[in-house]
Amino acid sequence: MANSSRAKSSPKLSPSDGAGNYGVSSIRILVVEDFEPFRRFISVTLGKRPELHVICEVSDGLEAIHKAEELLPDLIVLDIGLPKLNGIEAARQIRKLSPTSKIIFLTQECSAGAVQEALRLGAVGYVVKTFARSKLLTAVDAVLQGKQFVSCGLAALDTSDTVVADR
Repeated sequence: MANSSRAKSSPKLSPSDGAGNYGVSSIRILVVEDFEPFRRFISVTLGKRPELHVICEVSDGLEAIHKAEELLPDLIVLDIGLPKLNGIEAARQIRKLSPTSKIIFLTQECSAGAVQEALRLGAVGYVVKTFARSKLLTAVDAVLQGKQFVSCGLAALDTSDTVVADR
């Protein structure tokens, strides 16, 4: 259980130097993915940036909820297709327990309905796994700049001007 007296501070961002570096001392990340080789890929990819620190990796939705409450990460990279509790339901509960954590869904699900539901729940990023190699860090950059990021070629998705739609 999280210590309720623990203060959660937001990371301090300064302008990008053009290489994706935002002058952030540390962004604490929880990675939630059930397929271990892909989970390692996510962690290694995020680890390419010195300001990004994967503090925990978990493989199911229930464990994600517990770790989000305990660790209060700055960012959660979350799959939808998870055992025990899917990512959408996990995100619903995480929003209540760790409301300042930003969520980026990284999933195979590419339907407009899934994207809209994820954004409605408060996710700030949505990346389809087939684009992870080229778009995960781009999504993280957008989120750290206070923007939303959606990849998937969802031209029919009605998004606001703050969404970085990468087709």
